[in-house]
Amino acid sequence: MFDFGDGKTNSLTMDKPHPVSLLDTGVQGVISHPLDRVDGPLKVSGSATYSAEYQIDGLAHGVLVGAKIGHGKIVSVDADAVKSLPGVIDVVTDFDTFIKVPQQGGETGAPTQGVKEIDYFGQIVAIVLAESFEAAREAAQLLPITYEKSEGTYDFAAHRDEADKPSDAMIPAHYTQGDVDQAMTDADVTVDLTYITPSQNSAAMEPHASIAVWEDDALTLYSSHQMPTSGAQQLAKSLGISAKKVRIIARYIGGGFGSKLGIAPESVAAAIAAKQLGRPVKAVMARTQVFDATVRRSNTEQRVRLAAGRDGKLTAIGHDSLTSNLASEEYFEPVGIGTHFLYAGENRSITHDMVRLNLLLSGSMRAPGEAVGMVGLECAMDELAEKLGMDPIALRKVNDTQTDPEKQVPHSSRQLSRALDDGARLFGWDKRHAKPAIQREGEWLIGMGVASATRANMLQQSSAKVEIHPDGSATVSSAMTDIGTGSYTILAQIASEILGIPVETITMSLGDTNDPPAAGSGGSWGAGSAGSAVYLACEMLRSNLAKAMDVPEDSLTLKDGMAIGDNRSRAIGDLVGKGMEATGEIKPGKQEKETTQASYGAHFAEVGVNVVTGEVRVRRMLGIFAAGRVLNAKTARSQCLGGMTFGIGTALTEDLIHDTRDGKLVNRDLAEYHVPVNADVPQLEVHFIDERDIHANPIHAKGIGELGIAGAAAAVVNAIYNACGVRVRDMPITCDKLLDGLPPL
Repeated sequence: MFDFGDGKTNSLTMDKPHPVSLLDTGVQGVISHPLDRVDGPLKVSGSATYSAEYQIDGLAHGVLVGAKIGHGKIVSVDADAVKSLPGVIDVVTDFDTFIKVPQQGGETGAPTQGVKEIDYFGQIVAIVLAESFEAAREAAQLLPITYEKSEGTYDFAAHRDEADKPSDAMIPAHYTQGDVDQAMTDADVTVDLTYITPSQNSAAMEPHASIAVWEDDALTLYSSHQMPTSGAQQLAKSLGISAKKVRIIARYIGGGFGSKLGIAPESVAAAIAAKQLGRPVKAVMARTQVFDATVRRSNTEQRVRLAAGRDGKLTAIGHDSLTSNLASEEYFEPVGIGTHFLYAGENRSITHDMVRLNLLLSGSMRAPGEAVGMVGLECAMDELAEKLGMDPIALRKVNDTQTDPEKQVPHSSRQLSRALDDGARLFGWDKRHAKPAIQREGEWLIGMGVASATRANMLQQSSAKVEIHPDGSATVSSAMTDIGTGSYTILAQIASEILGIPVETITMSLGDTNDPPAAGSGGSWGAGSAGSAVYLACEMLRSNLAKAMDVPEDSLTLKDGMAIGDNRSRAIGDLVGKGMEATGEIKPGKQEKETTQASYGAHFAEVGVNVVTGEVRVRRMLGIFAAGRVLNAKTARSQCLGGMTFGIGTALTEDLIHDTRDGKLVNRDLAEYHVPVNADVPQLEVHFIDERDIHANPIHAKGIGELGIAGAAAAVVNAIYNACGVRVRDMPITCDKLLDGLPPL
């Protein structure tokens, strides 16, 4: 047991493994089961209130205005020209007061509402306020702004030679071990290849939206934020007030995928405007503004070098990447994050350099690093396997390792080879033709591809409070969020399993910074972090219930609202008096340094390539994953389905295009930015490998939300080559990139 400190808080720092979990001894029988989402009825009935839907008295409508140049400064804003329009209240700009640091996710800086120096086309420079949305939109479109243009940098290819080394961030920008160049010279077989991935947009269903309400000097912001606790700190710094004066409410979020990790421009704009106006202000981004002025995944240019002996064992891995971002930013897409530990190999070089461009902020998007980095690594592994004459699965297995090849510490749990073997059996890999362009069905060439999947696991400091009420019901509260991943449900399942209180009698309160602080949803750390906090609170409550029942803890059984021990049975509600509560708090500790923690899996894809049109159709996909304890089989499966769909988009359709003359986005809506739709996605098959990771946290679960995308695109790309014999290394693979190399009908 752990020190309960003040009697109401159970804190745990993960300095040691946690081999025993109450989730394995609970008898309520709900953990890991595919329970329906507890918030599902609210969502399907339209009763779940999203950020733009709160009904606030006296609300003014704000519409954001974006810059019409790619680089330069604002000379003047003629607000008077639109103030006379019917319903228009004011035009708010702010060029001087706030720090111009458009950083994303967990940083203390935040984008300002208005900026005089323009860094990219579409950057938010003003907000127009009116009594109606329609009036504000009209005035925003008509608002005269005079600019002084400066020469900008918009073309990645033209400036790639000017790349610099950014500061170390999630991983070191540059890492070397041994001598990759010499190993390449000495090796029996090598590949040295370049892969290209374009910029991408998260394309979450719900646009960024905020409603700002001031009461004296305190701000309440109803907003779509994945991480409200750190978001409140960002917003407070931008506004020059104490973080204690900022409350963020984000009960329901219509997807984020990283684009809502930090404070976006509409939040600061609404807050400033509401303060100046003296009444609440709503600001909702148009879809085009979400594309123009939130965040993109960086484009990448990846040089992958692999050296191996005739047995396939890697002697060198080189993964050198170019990414892009604004001149003021140090964030880089961590392309090689999975390359650091996925395969063995003594000589290693993993580097990231950045090209400074006047394009939209580059930041985190679902599985930052792995989602695009594993396109390069896993496609290169496929090409190496062909050169060696090895099966691609055999090559991956011979380079599997239970020890981190760089840190020389054990992996906390790792079932990569099992995922590859089980996936191959379930998918029918033995029916694959090793030689490309062999299987044909009329105009269609059929092929299979495989790729490993991995995603680093992270634990973040989080807390949660659990209360048991006299009627036997319970409430779980935390600033954790649910961005569509199922947080409401899995946290209720954890509390139910430990306390023996039925899920349907547990009330969930999430997404409010007035509740105990939490890391929120991002980096696939949400379930492990917030779930562990709930676990620790329930552990304390279980101990207190045993004391109230006057029985030893190990003889107490909690089920269906009853406490059973020493041949006695009492209703849990009768044991808590006027109520019983506890707070749990989890912190990362020595375990994250003493082990390398990650989730693993494998993707298998079968595609058809039309030899007449070059069209690619994904016929079927299978993903198999090991991510510690699966807390809810249904919500976990949904996360993997979504990630695999993202992978199809990366391989075949998604390409965020900037005009190289001024940086303006060309395809800035969901009609022109092509995410996969129903016709693009076959029935996807998802399997889980039973696993517990005692080094990760007390619930033994690891991140799964981003594992499903890691490697998924590479499996599709490898399948395309196996189908038609055409190697494409420039994503996405569109018809024009295949046509010239296809065999005749």
